[in-house]
Amino acid sequence: MFELLFKYPPAIFSKGKLVLLAPWPFWAMILLVILSAGGIYWFLRERRAALTTVRLIAIGIAQTAMIAVILFMLWHPAMSVARLRPQQNVVAVLVDDSRSMGLVDAGSGDGKSRLQNAEDLLNNDLLPELSKKYQIRLYSFGHDANRIDLANTQQVKNLTPDDNATRIGDSLKHIAAEASTMPLGAVVLLTDGGDNTGGVDRETLAQVRQLHLPIHTIGFGPDHFAKDIEIADADVPARVLANSRVSAHVNFRQHGYEGQKVNLMVRENGHPLAKQEMTLKPEADQSETIMFNSGPAGAHTFQIGIDPAAGEPNAQNNFVVRLVNVTQKKQRVLYFEGEPKWEYKFIRRALDDDPAIEIVSMVRTTENKTYRQGIANSKELEEGFPDKPEDLFAYDGLIIGSEEASYFSPAQQAAIRDFADRRGGGVMFLAGRFSLSDGGYANTPMAEMMPLRLMPEKSFSRNFATPTLTDAGKASPILRLVDESEANDARWKKMPQIANYAVMGAPKPGAVVLMNVGETGKRTSPLLAIQNYGHGRTAVLATSGTWRWQMLQDHTDMTHETFWQQIMRWLVTETPGQVAASTPHQMLNDDGQVHLRAMVRDKTYQTVAGATVEATINRPDGTTETVTMKPDPLEPGAYTGNYSADKSGAYVAEVVAHDGKLEVGRDTLTFRREDGVAENFNASQNKELLTRLSADTGGNYYTPANAKRLGDEVAISEAGISGHDSLDIWDMPALFLLLILLRGAEWLLRRKWGVV
Repeated sequence: MFELLFKYPPAIFSKGKLVLLAPWPFWAMILLVILSAGGIYWFLRERRAALTTVRLIAIGIAQTAMIAVILFMLWHPAMSVARLRPQQNVVAVLVDDSRSMGLVDAGSGDGKSRLQNAEDLLNNDLLPELSKKYQIRLYSFGHDANRIDLANTQQVKNLTPDDNATRIGDSLKHIAAEASTMPLGAVVLLTDGGDNTGGVDRETLAQVRQLHLPIHTIGFGPDHFAKDIEIADADVPARVLANSRVSAHVNFRQHGYEGQKVNLMVRENGHPLAKQEMTLKPEADQSETIMFNSGPAGAHTFQIGIDPAAGEPNAQNNFVVRLVNVTQKKQRVLYFEGEPKWEYKFIRRALDDDPAIEIVSMVRTTENKTYRQGIANSKELEEGFPDKPEDLFAYDGLIIGSEEASYFSPAQQAAIRDFADRRGGGVMFLAGRFSLSDGGYANTPMAEMMPLRLMPEKSFSRNFATPTLTDAGKASPILRLVDESEANDARWKKMPQIANYAVMGAPKPGAVVLMNVGETGKRTSPLLAIQNYGHGRTAVLATSGTWRWQMLQDHTDMTHETFWQQIMRWLVTETPGQVAASTPHQMLNDDGQVHLRAMVRDKTYQTVAGATVEATINRPDGTTETVTMKPDPLEPGAYTGNYSADKSGAYVAEVVAHDGKLEVGRDTLTFRREDGVAENFNASQNKELLTRLSADTGGNYYTPANAKRLGDEVAISEAGISGHDSLDIWDMPALFLLLILLRGAEWLLRRKWGVV
């Protein structure tokens, strides 16, 4: 219809430039229009005195517009547009043969896959039309563009959707590189836009723009599935201690299943570890948290997701795989207590039962005597609380009990702060008669690292009070006594009261309050708060009365032990050694590029320059490879290396650092390559990417239904061998129709007002 009225396809008008071919100046046409308007107004005013001013102006406008259109046509308007020269240019046609193109979309009616529909469109419409004017180079693409020989048939046959990835940017880069050896005039891209690399990078886009190469995209598949559940992400810690309770925060989106109940699952090797029933909300995006046990030491691969719902066309995007490095190494925690008390005894008893935590403690029994427990040898802590940072930094966690701040020397106070800040350890402060505000901590480096502000006056109370979970506490694995959320809530509500607590100030920015405490009729005060501090983490537990949770419940109840074991695991799980290895992506979906990074520090946790760092990588096939890691010039103490994981499966890398002949330390990290996964996600058409790609390169976006226009519009290009054509538009049917409409409207108005 557009071409019937305007003579040319829409692209001519959107890409071309309006020019006037008549030899007369443009201002002359404007002057004639103005003179015509004045003459018409004078004529009507003199001979149509019966007309009101409004009616006179209406008729005048219609007549002036008609004269303006006639003058415009006389000035010979045309569209100047760059067009490819027939028989002299190449058009590259790229067909996406990735796995997502093998989907049969609901409502398609013909039972054909996206790729089959693309083949039909090419064979029946595009290739016959394009080959009349241009040479055709046909490619299939997934990871990269691969040439397809059309032979003499000019038909596409037997394409199979088996590529595990869609990398539009890499494929376009391949085609752009070939433009230097041939007159490439345009690119036609048939795809669902499911790019696994996040889009087309700026460098590739700039290269295409420099070539003035238009990219025309034809999008297949719906913008979203009418019925689908897709996992967007599952956030789990990269490293945990053996047999820890792990929290998985799962983000997902759904369409068409609002109000239905589904099961959120965690599995390992097909065996269910955790199950949680939930109701899908009306919102498309939703998040839930599920708890599960990490199991014994080793590299564990967990499948996290939602069991398929009835009628889901793509159930492969319901689960994601996550890798967790479960470590067996015992974490050593130093517990310093300023006076003998029940809390000390029960904390030690709770942590003695945890195979992942080694508790080393010292308690002041008199002013000049301390009692040590859990020491490795008679020399450990013989001189009291460590004076040197390297002695304190040998531990992974630190608990400070009821002791006045003045007991610690300025150097010790600074070392306690640096224990979290520089060393990356975990520090917990407990309430008591001589701690926190009552112990004079307010003006010390230790107060700075606490997640809660201290009160200006003494605040320790021996009154009974009730602990309650905050919303953050309900979601935290630290306070999860039982896996199911509502049951855990109910369990905490039945917990005995505590008989002492310290009133605390407001939480600091970045702190998270997990529990409050309060007496009847009084305002509540934070009881347990945590925060990240420097490279480590800190916590305040504003009571020394959790032992009552053990004494006032059945002797078989494990609540007290569970609480202390979980909070200690949180405190020390992420404490690094002198060598801390990491990689930004543990899961490699259809991609084998691994960036290895290691921080190397000495016993005082100052960075080490000039170390020799190597990563020994154990591959899935049982063989090993060694990667030499080089110093990062921008970050002291950091060493980096790259590795290509060419096979799917789990990899274990042991990173060892030496300073001369002395071993500084070692660390282990895991990563996993999964092939054939990325195409299962975001399988609906990425229309936004395709339309933006076309718009940014001067091309057009089409649906399969209107792609027949491409045969004419592909000619509009400044690439290849092209020239500027001036296409007459003075004889467009739309202009003659406009003249008829203006003349008819003017006549109807005059007849209505009796001045025909």
